[in-house]
Amino acid sequence: MRIEDALALAEELQLDLVEVGPNQDPPVCRLLDYGRFRYRQAKKDKEARKAARGASQQREVRMSPVISENDINSKIRIVKGLLEEGAKVRVAVMFRGRQQTHPEIAMRVLRKVAEGVKEFAKLERAPTMEGRALAIMLAPDKTQIQQQQPKKVQQPAVVADAAGTNGAIEHA
Repeated sequence: MRIEDALALAEELQLDLVEVGPNQDPPVCRLLDYGRFRYRQAKKDKEARKAARGASQQREVRMSPVISENDINSKIRIVKGLLEEGAKVRVAVMFRGRQQTHPEIAMRVLRKVAEGVKEFAKLERAPTMEGRALAIMLAPDKTQIQQQQPKKVQQPAVVADAAGTNGAIEHA
């Protein structure tokens, strides 16, 4: 089709003539609503960015070296929830003042947390001193998380058989 004819057709249908294959011989064009096309493309790009951001999300849980056993258990539950969502978790024990002279106390706290979530996570980075904090990085162990989730119970199906006993319940 000639360019003039294509432009006239686009004008008649109140659409835009968009070149989609400029390197081909002859060039390929389409009739479409360019505003709607750009809107859908922007929406698709936004969804792609959202999916990419969610996959590599990193969260942080902070503690003190003088934390009680019950508080450690509470933090372990929080870390498990974050790991089940698929996020990497940085567990940091923050030091204040002279607490920094006893890093072995913080190591015990981190060891308890790592033991508490070992079925959900794998240790990605060993304990390292980062400023005023001793931190570990935990990554979700996908195979273990899938095994831990409860299986769905199938609902009984209502089956009609040839004998005419409508409404008989049979487990599928």
